[in-house]
Amino acid sequence: MRLRAFLEAAALFAAFAAAAAAPAEPPYPTRPLKMIVPFAPAGASDFVARIVSPKLSELLGQQVVIENRVGASGNIGLEAAGHAPPDGYTIFLGNIGTIAINPGVFKTMPVDTRKDLVAVTLVAEVPSILVAHPSLQASDVAGLVALAKAKPGALNFASPGPSTLNRLEMEWFMRMAKINMMHIPYKGGAGPAVAGLVAGETQVMFVTLSSAMAFVQSGHLKALAVTTKQRVEALPQVPTMIEAGYPEMVSSSWQGVFVPAGTPKAVVAKLHAALVAAFDSAEVRRKLAVGGASVVTSRTPEEFAAFVNTEVSKWGGVARDAGVTAE
Repeated sequence: MRLRAFLEAAALFAAFAAAAAAPAEPPYPTRPLKMIVPFAPAGASDFVARIVSPKLSELLGQQVVIENRVGASGNIGLEAAGHAPPDGYTIFLGNIGTIAINPGVFKTMPVDTRKDLVAVTLVAEVPSILVAHPSLQASDVAGLVALAKAKPGALNFASPGPSTLNRLEMEWFMRMAKINMMHIPYKGGAGPAVAGLVAGETQVMFVTLSSAMAFVQSGHLKALAVTTKQRVEALPQVPTMIEAGYPEMVSSSWQGVFVPAGTPKAVVAKLHAALVAAFDSAEVRRKLAVGGASVVTSRTPEEFAAFVNTEVSKWGGVARDAGVTAE
């Protein structure tokens, strides 16, 4: 018994000695971080990045430098992020397009968004709104469906591009409502598409709330429904798609932060905590709200990863069913 106790004590001492001799976890971060934004300056993603980067820099104690890597619907920036060293010094501000839609519409992708990247946290979202030209002889979703069924293929809808969220939202809605409208894609994003709708070139479209809010409030467009779970505070008279009879139609243009696969879990945890704190800042929330975005963070990286998996599957299915591909 004494021998066994001695051996156990010796083993315990050896374990303590090994732990003491092991190198300490290196501090993080010790140098500036790079945040890759896969779209041009002044766009929605760049808007979010530049609002939060000062606060994130303050919390991490190192500067967060924004790098715009533009092209291929965000895939150039996505590739740069996916192939970066997994050390926590390159972070990627992805959105629903780059992460969830591109894999469903491009024949090949530079990286696997679910395997080559680690989801850290959701950070912001902007819901969509279904808007129509004032001349449209429908004042709600039911009226639009009735009109489209009475005149198959006669109505047209605008979108910011052939493989964008707003185009897929309309394809999703048309499939559920069993209607058909002609697609009119615009180049240059939501701005030209909304301008075309205001001018009467098209009759209806889904678009981000921030892009349509001023036109709805001025009466240049009429709002039929929003894609949120509850009504939007700024437009309390506008029903949700759920209220209109389409309970599945909850969607938003979301953004989230990712790091290369292989990044140490301790680094991911520290980034998650810093990002949640940064976006919880009253100043950051206020500035984002001006642009129509709301702060939505994930409780854990695992929660965000599960959300991403659902979004990739959902929008990939919508794209396949509608035959949507990147052009």
